[in-house]
Amino acid sequence: MVILEKVKSSTLIEALVATVLIVIVFMVASLVLNNLLLNSFSKNTHAVETRISELEYQLQYKTITLPHKEEFRNWDIDVHKEKNDANTWVIATAINRNNKKEIVKAKLYASH
Repeated sequence: MVILEKVKSSTLIEALVATVLIVIVFMVASLVLNNLLLNSFSKNTHAVETRISELEYQLQYKTITLPHKEEFRNWDIDVHKEKNDANTWVIATAINRNNKKEIVKAKLYASH
Protein backbone atom coordinates (compact mmCIF):
# COMPACT_ATOMS: atom_id res chain seq x y z
CA MET A 1 0.00 0.00 0.00
CA VAL A 2 1.26 3.42 -0.91
CA ILE A 3 1.52 5.86 1.90
CA LEU A 4 0.29 9.32 0.89
CA GLU A 5 2.90 11.96 1.33
CA LYS A 6 2.04 15.05 3.19
CA VAL A 7 1.79 18.09 0.89
CA LYS A 8 3.40 21.14 2.39
CA SER A 9 1.04 24.04 2.55
CA SER A 10 2.07 27.65 2.15
CA THR A 11 2.59 29.77 5.17
CA LEU A 12 0.52 32.81 6.01
CA ILE A 13 3.34 35.16 5.02
CA GLU A 14 3.63 33.58 1.56
CA ALA A 15 -0.10 33.94 1.05
CA LEU A 16 -0.01 37.61 2.11
CA VAL A 17 2.94 38.37 -0.21
CA ALA A 18 1.18 36.71 -3.14
CA THR A 19 -2.00 38.67 -2.40
CA VAL A 20 -0.12 41.97 -2.22
CA LEU A 21 1.64 41.23 -5.53
CA ILE A 22 -1.65 40.44 -7.24
CA VAL A 23 -3.24 43.64 -5.88
CA ILE A 24 -0.26 45.71 -7.13
CA VAL A 25 -0.52 44.17 -10.60
CA PHE A 26 -4.26 44.94 -10.79
CA MET A 27 -3.72 48.51 -9.55
CA VAL A 28 -1.08 49.19 -12.19
CA ALA A 29 -3.27 47.65 -14.89
CA SER A 30 -6.28 49.75 -13.87
CA LEU A 31 -4.20 52.95 -13.83
CA VAL A 32 -2.86 52.21 -17.31
CA LEU A 33 -6.35 51.51 -18.67
CA ASN A 34 -7.74 54.65 -17.03
CA ASN A 35 -4.96 56.75 -18.59
CA LEU A 36 -5.55 55.22 -22.03
CA LEU A 37 -9.29 55.88 -21.92
CA LEU A 38 -8.84 59.43 -20.64
CA ASN A 39 -6.36 60.22 -23.41
CA SER A 40 -8.55 58.72 -26.12
CA PHE A 41 -11.55 60.81 -25.00
CA SER A 42 -9.58 64.04 -24.65
CA LYS A 43 -7.97 63.64 -28.07
CA ASN A 44 -11.25 62.96 -29.84
CA THR A 45 -11.64 66.00 -32.10
CA HIS A 46 -13.71 64.40 -34.83
CA ALA A 47 -16.87 66.42 -34.13
CA VAL A 48 -15.18 69.82 -34.21
CA GLU A 49 -13.15 68.91 -37.32
CA THR A 50 -16.42 67.94 -39.03
CA ARG A 51 -17.93 71.30 -38.01
CA ILE A 52 -14.93 73.16 -39.46
CA SER A 53 -15.38 71.24 -42.72
CA GLU A 54 -19.07 72.24 -42.75
CA LEU A 55 -18.08 75.89 -42.29
CA GLU A 56 -15.61 75.63 -45.18
CA TYR A 57 -18.39 74.18 -47.32
CA GLN A 58 -20.76 76.99 -46.31
CA LEU A 59 -18.08 79.55 -47.11
CA GLN A 60 -17.61 78.03 -50.54
CA TYR A 61 -21.31 78.48 -51.31
CA LYS A 62 -21.49 81.94 -49.66
CA THR A 63 -23.91 81.02 -46.87
CA ILE A 64 -21.59 82.52 -44.24
CA THR A 65 -19.44 85.64 -44.30
CA LEU A 66 -15.95 86.14 -42.96
CA PRO A 67 -14.85 86.69 -40.28
CA HIS A 68 -17.04 84.10 -38.59
CA LYS A 69 -17.07 83.16 -34.89
CA GLU A 70 -19.17 80.56 -33.15
CA GLU A 71 -19.33 78.25 -30.17
CA PHE A 72 -19.60 74.53 -30.85
CA ARG A 73 -19.96 72.29 -27.79
CA ASN A 74 -16.84 73.10 -25.73
CA TRP A 75 -15.03 74.73 -28.64
CA ASP A 76 -14.66 78.35 -29.76
CA ILE A 77 -14.33 78.42 -33.56
CA ASP A 78 -12.93 81.40 -35.46
CA VAL A 79 -12.73 81.52 -39.27
CA HIS A 80 -11.02 84.45 -40.98
CA LYS A 81 -9.10 85.43 -44.12
CA GLU A 82 -5.38 86.08 -44.14
CA LYS A 83 -3.35 87.48 -47.04
CA ASN A 84 0.30 86.77 -47.64
CA ASP A 85 2.15 87.61 -50.85
CA ALA A 86 -0.17 86.71 -53.71
CA ASN A 87 -2.38 84.22 -51.88
CA THR A 88 -5.42 84.55 -49.67
CA TRP A 89 -5.89 81.85 -47.05
CA VAL A 90 -8.87 80.92 -44.93
CA ILE A 91 -7.68 80.07 -41.43
CA ALA A 92 -10.01 78.12 -39.15
CA THR A 93 -9.00 77.97 -35.49
CA ALA A 94 -10.81 75.95 -32.83
CA ILE A 95 -9.86 76.22 -29.15
CA ASN A 96 -11.26 73.92 -26.49
CA ARG A 97 -12.47 75.88 -23.46
CA ASN A 98 -11.73 73.01 -21.05
CA ASN A 99 -8.20 71.92 -21.87
CA LYS A 100 -7.07 74.76 -24.20
CA LYS A 101 -6.36 72.32 -27.03
CA GLU A 102 -6.09 74.16 -30.34
CA ILE A 103 -6.84 72.97 -33.88
CA VAL A 104 -5.79 75.10 -36.84
CA LYS A 105 -6.77 74.40 -40.45
CA ALA A 106 -5.61 76.54 -43.35
CA LYS A 107 -7.10 76.40 -46.84
CA LEU A 108 -6.14 78.33 -49.95
CA TYR A 109 -9.00 80.71 -50.75
CA ALA A 110 -7.69 82.69 -53.70
CA SER A 111 -4.49 82.87 -55.65
CA HIS A 112 -3.58 85.89 -57.78
